[in-house]
Amino acid sequence: MKDNIYKVHKLTAPIDWVVEVPGSKSMTNRALLMAALADGTTTLKGVLFSDDSRNFLGSLQSLGFQVGIDEAAKIVTVEGLNGRIPVMEGEIYVGSAGTAARFLTAMLAMAEGTFVVNASEQMKKRPMKPLFEVLESMGAKITCLERQGFLPVRIRGIGGRLPAHKMCQVKLDISESTQFLSALMLISPMVKQGLRIEVTSERKDGAYIRITRKMMEQLGAAVDFDGINYTMQSGIAYRSGCYQIEPDVSAACYFYAAAALTGGRVVVRHVTRECMQGDLKFLGLLVQMGCMVSDTPEGIELQGAADGRLKGVTVDMKDFSDQTMTLAALAPFADGDVRIENIGHIRLQESDRIHAIVTELVRLGVSCEEKSDAITIHPGIPKPAVVQTYEDHRMAMAFALVGLRVEGIEIADPMCCRKTFEDYFEVLERLTTK
Repeated sequence: MKDNIYKVHKLTAPIDWVVEVPGSKSMTNRALLMAALADGTTTLKGVLFSDDSRNFLGSLQSLGFQVGIDEAAKIVTVEGLNGRIPVMEGEIYVGSAGTAARFLTAMLAMAEGTFVVNASEQMKKRPMKPLFEVLESMGAKITCLERQGFLPVRIRGIGGRLPAHKMCQVKLDISESTQFLSALMLISPMVKQGLRIEVTSERKDGAYIRITRKMMEQLGAAVDFDGINYTMQSGIAYRSGCYQIEPDVSAACYFYAAAALTGGRVVVRHVTRECMQGDLKFLGLLVQMGCMVSDTPEGIELQGAADGRLKGVTVDMKDFSDQTMTLAALAPFADGDVRIENIGHIRLQESDRIHAIVTELVRLGVSCEEKSDAITIHPGIPKPAVVQTYEDHRMAMAFALVGLRVEGIEIADPMCCRKTFEDYFEVLERLTTK
C-alpha cells in the first residue's frame, strides 16, 4: 500500500482459498444494544472490532456502562441495567455507523436525561427524520444542532413518562432505512406498557428486520408481525447471559465472488446455511450465474464456473443490497447483461452507491446505465484505473475484485474498509501473493 493506494495483484490461476472473516457488524451492534438493556452481565463472543463497533462501544462507555473488551479473544462483556442509562446527561459520538446512530438515538429518547448525539460528516448526511418524528410523537424532545432532520442532535428523553395504562402505538415509514424500525423494536423493552409499530411505507419487512426479530427472540423478547404491525407486548425484557455472534456473511461474499471470478474454490470458515444474515442469498445468485455451492465441515464452499465464465442475470437485490457493489464488480465478466433492480435506497447509504458504481465502472471503460433504483451493466473487459471509493467500505472491498482478473487496478483510500473489516486488504494481499 503506497500513498493511500492499494494495487491489486492480478491472478494467473483459479484461487483455492480457505478464509476466516470477522464477526457480523449488524449482529455485533444489535447485540451490544440488547446487552446494555438486559438485566445483568452479558458476554458476547465473536464480536467484530471495526470503526463502527468501536464507536458503538465507546458510546456505551460514554454513557457510563461497564464494558469489558478483549479484542484478541473477540469477546465483550456488558453490565446491563434493565433498561436504565447510568448517567442523566452526556454526549456520544457514533462516527459513520448507521446502526449506532439509529439504535442509540432511540435508546436515549426513551431514557431519563438530556444527551447529545454527534456523528461524522458522512453520517450527518444520512436520513434520520422519520425516526426523529416517531420518537417526538412518543414524547421525546429532539433539537437538531446543525440541519433539520439530521444529526447532530440534543435529545431530552421521556424517562418513563408514557401513559402506563395502554400500549404505545406509532406509525413509521421505512422506505429510506429499515434501521429506523430495528431501532424502535430493539428499545421496546424500555416501553414497559408495550409498543405497536404500524409500518406505513410500501416496504414492510426486510432481511435486517428479520435479523433484529430473531436476535430479540433469542434473548427473550418476542416480536409479533401481522404483515403491517410489529407488536412487542408489555413487560418484555432481554435475558443476560452468553451470546455467539455469527461471522459476517457480507464480508464472506467478497471471497465467494473471488472464486466466481477466477473459476476457483473458496471455503469461508463457520459460514453455514443456518446463518440468519440476508446476504446468504448472494450465494444463490452466484449459483444462477454458473457456480456451485456445497457444505463442508469448515463452512460453505463455493466452486466458480470453469474459467470464470459467468452468466448474465436480472435480479431484485432489495433484500441483500449490500452485495450490489460485489455483483457490479463481477458483471463486466458475465456473458450477458447484468441488471440489478429495486435498490433505490442504497443512494442514501455511506455514498450514493448507485451513482458511485456507475461512475467507477465508466472509469474502468465498462458500459452501463443508471436508473433511479436500478443499474444495467454490459459485458466488457475493464481497463486499468484508480478506483475512487467515496469513503465507502463496500466500494473499496468489492471493486478490488476486478483487479483479480485485470492488470493495473488500484483502489484509492483502501483503509475506508476499517468501518467493518479493518484488515481486508492485508488478508487479500496475503492470499494473492502466497
